[in-house]
Amino acid sequence: MQSEIKNIKPASTGPTSSLGFVLVVDDEEQNRSLLRDPLEARGYEIAEAENGLLALQKVAKRPPDVILLDLMMPRMDGFEVCRRLKKDLKTAHIPILIVTALSERKERLMGIEAGANDFLNKPIDIQDVILRVGNAVYAKHLQDQLQAEQEKSERLLLNILPKPIAERMKKGETNIADSYPDVTVLLADLIGFTTLSAHIGPEQIVQLLNEIFSAFDLLAEKHGLEKIKTIGDAYMVVGGISFPRPDHAEASAELAINMQEEIQRFNQQYNTSVRLCVGICTGPVVAGVIGRGRFAYDLWGETVNLAYRLESTGEAGKIQIAESTYERLKHKYQFEPKHSIDVKGHGHLSAYWLDKRT
Repeated sequence: MQSEIKNIKPASTGPTSSLGFVLVVDDEEQNRSLLRDPLEARGYEIAEAENGLLALQKVAKRPPDVILLDLMMPRMDGFEVCRRLKKDLKTAHIPILIVTALSERKERLMGIEAGANDFLNKPIDIQDVILRVGNAVYAKHLQDQLQAEQEKSERLLLNILPKPIAERMKKGETNIADSYPDVTVLLADLIGFTTLSAHIGPEQIVQLLNEIFSAFDLLAEKHGLEKIKTIGDAYMVVGGISFPRPDHAEASAELAINMQEEIQRFNQQYNTSVRLCVGICTGPVVAGVIGRGRFAYDLWGETVNLAYRLESTGEAGKIQIAESTYERLKHKYQFEPKHSIDVKGHGHLSAYWLDKRT
């Protein structure tokens, strides 16, 4: 057995990753080889371009970690190549090391003005090249890591806040509160999920709830509505805030119908009997950010309270809407006869059961 183990060859780990990707731009092949060979010998991946236009094409196809750029080239000189790369947000962060035989102060100032990060003098000092390229690649990798963390932070922020609110917070706003005279609030609650939770493990509970709410998220995005929050097994959405639209009541109705269809699909897949109770109300709200360390975007006002009441007095598998929403939808959907609900502070208010589109 031991001899058999010794004869087994270790699995190939694939090619060793390079120290960095360097683009060498020079119209003379001899000059390119002077830079290419020692850098390749030390583990850098090298690409070459014999003119400025080809260099721009190669950068667009695959941005390098650093560019070694000759100044004196036909058709397009290094100054112009540098200017174009620095004007483009996608390539502006790439370090450019200008390789030049020009030592006059004027040419160096022109290079700095064009956006050059450093200079290498001809004739080339190989050790100088290796050190400067190493520093430039290291700085580029740090910049890439910083950008990746910033993008990650922005994604997390957008998971918590609507995009326009996130943009305002990034600009330094701290007390964000806005009044909206006409929006539609949808509140949905899973009926039977608590009973289901008593018979399955915690990981399964979270997995199933995540599957349902993730599907709701996609539907809300499809209909152009803004998810506000989840509270246990309840789900709140609003239309007409982030992106004002006159049909927010209709979009909310379509979302509610699609959510009911999604619950039917879920029950068929998992052989469960979860139902969805939905309340929808149209009217004014106040929206804003609360908290500091763990902030949240939320809604307040009678419209929100009525949506809660419509959901809590509703029936499993049905969509109950306020009269304010009914007035927007009565010519486009079928409804069961009007009925009344008791709302604290308001007495009896009219409500309707939304059926389907006419």
